[in-house]
Formats: sequence, structure tokens, C-alpha cells
Amino acid sequence: MTEDDRKRLATDENGLLTYEYIANNIDTCDEDIDELVDNMIRVDLSGQFVVSAARYLAAVDAATFAAPIDRLVAAAIEKDREHKYLPDLLTGIYGADYADRAEELRASDDNFRRIYKRLYPTGL
Repeated sequence: MTEDDRKRLATDENGLLTYEYIANNIDTCDEDIDELVDNMIRVDLSGQFVVSAARYLAAVDAATFAAPIDRLVAAAIEKDREHKYLPDLLTGIYGADYADRAEELRASDDNFRRIYKRLYPTGL
């Protein structure tokens, strides 16, 4: 990432610029991904682009981007107070069969447990 890129992303108001940068530079942004995630978490107040970035990185390579995905998901849980975007994380990160594996995922994944508890406070 160049200094010009950093300056432009510093003006990001909601996470969209950072999300677009990640999507357009996914093949070359490995070294900068933590900085990009930090920026997105800082500027995205609603969680919309944090969720989108987590889903995108999971689709590209969930294993390689596991740590940034985890940070984005944790941030989304805190930011998405109205639960507009959290449901997309369940299928985007945990798969379409997440409901069938809910007990296993709740026991093994803190972020899943936190999302599940917010969306289904009394269970499915």
C-alpha cells in the first residue's frame, strides 16, 4: 500500500473506501490487511462494511485471513446494535447449515456464540 493509498483511506468516512481497496487489491494486500482492518473498524460505525469485508475475506480464503476475519466479526458484533448485518455473518462465515451445527459452533466459537445469543436469545 502506498502512502497515497494511506492518505486516501484516512479520509474514509464509513468503511466503503477501505472495503473497495481490499476487494480491488486482494492479491497484494496481505501485508497490509491488519492496517486495513484497523481502519475499517475505526470508521465503520454501523458494521455494514465490517460485515461485508469479513464475508468477502472468508469467501476468498478463510484460512489465510482467519485472524482478520475474527477481528472483523468481533467488531461487527459490537457495532451492529440493530442486528441489520449480523444474520449475513451466520451464513457467510459459518455456512448455510449453521443452524444444524449451532450447538457445536456455540461450544467452539466465541464469535458465533455471541452472534447467536444476540439474534436468538431464546434459541431457534
